[in-house]
Amino acid sequence: MLQCIFLLSDSGEVMLEKQLTGQRVDRSICTWFWEHTVSQGDSPKLQSVIASPTHYLFQVLREGITFLACTQVEMPPLMGIEFLCRVADVLTDYLGSLNEDVIKDNFVIVYELLDEMIDNGFPLTTEPNILREMIAPPNIANKMLSVVTGNSSNVSDILPGATSSCIPWRTTNLKYANNEVYVDLVEEMDAIINRDGVMVKCEIYGEVQVNSHLSGVPDLTLSFANPAVLDDVRFHPCVRFRPWEAHQILSFVPPDGQFKLMSYRVRKLKSSPIYVKPQLTSDAGTCRVSVLVGIRNDPGKTIDSITVQFQLPSCVLSADLNSNYGTVNILANKTCSWTIGKIPKDKAPAMSGTLVLETGLERLHVFPTFQVGFRIMGVALSGLKIDKLDLKNLPKPPYKGFRALTRAGEFEVRS
Repeated sequence: MLQCIFLLSDSGEVMLEKQLTGQRVDRSICTWFWEHTVSQGDSPKLQSVIASPTHYLFQVLREGITFLACTQVEMPPLMGIEFLCRVADVLTDYLGSLNEDVIKDNFVIVYELLDEMIDNGFPLTTEPNILREMIAPPNIANKMLSVVTGNSSNVSDILPGATSSCIPWRTTNLKYANNEVYVDLVEEMDAIINRDGVMVKCEIYGEVQVNSHLSGVPDLTLSFANPAVLDDVRFHPCVRFRPWEAHQILSFVPPDGQFKLMSYRVRKLKSSPIYVKPQLTSDAGTCRVSVLVGIRNDPGKTIDSITVQFQLPSCVLSADLNSNYGTVNILANKTCSWTIGKIPKDKAPAMSGTLVLETGLERLHVFPTFQVGFRIMGVALSGLKIDKLDLKNLPKPPYKGFRALTRAGEFEVRS
């Protein structure tokens, strides 16, 4: 049972406080948390459960916002962490992004969501599709209506249909003229390549996203051609665990609309689809920059939306950079952005130029890290493939669509 939830900014300020039980938790616990973790240089990402002198703390970090929950009673640690992850996912779904300004501009909706998601310290309604029927997402029309009427509440007066259903994430008596279901494999590749061109880290974080518009109460079974590549799987509550444990098959009754069926991680990767080769040489107060980009392992699909960014060192006074393909821009914060787009087949994109260093500085001593972005439509770099999708309890076969997308996450190349 959770007693309180705090939302902290990246500076440790308490932006929002939600007391969940009659036992009030003082804000001083947030000061203790900040002083004994973040301010001492510890990584908050590695400390999901922390024992304080008076409480057990669960914390999740999302886009600079720390979700902190407190309890004094025995409870499964994963329950607290999973619930905070769910809260963060729902807020991201509602608000589009998470930052201090967005949270402060939507205090009412955040409080209303927490009221519906947890009851007396126990998780209650956590399905985004059901919450959308209960609490209207923020938009200009709702804000104007609240100003005119003086009623800032977004909570509907009508209970969603799922409250009378035996399946808490699905509304009863759904009917569609055309039954459709779409399955997307969306993956992000995180990689670190050192100065010698050796890949020291390469992982893929993926999601199976489903968009379901099916009548009645359909029963779906999704199987993969190679489920052995998956690590650290995480399921939507609709997934039956025993079929997965026995045969690596996803058996479920889907929510209506779009939802994340499962997430996973793949670690057995040794190469990336593209290469970025930076070379920096400095002498006599100038630094020559040369960056070459190309395709290393052809994924069989077009690689588009390639970008390369790096932060100019503070000792650089000016930069003159050009490329034989794409556009190079230097932003106000001294970030150099090279937008390539699709890699042409007849030539390898290259960027070159010079950096002028501060007076008295002969050589560049701090070398930048290059952040690479790319997108590949139609292929999952992890090698995961959907074998088949079977549907039951439907009067006629629905339309089934499948897509795959891979994009760069934290892809770093060190120079």
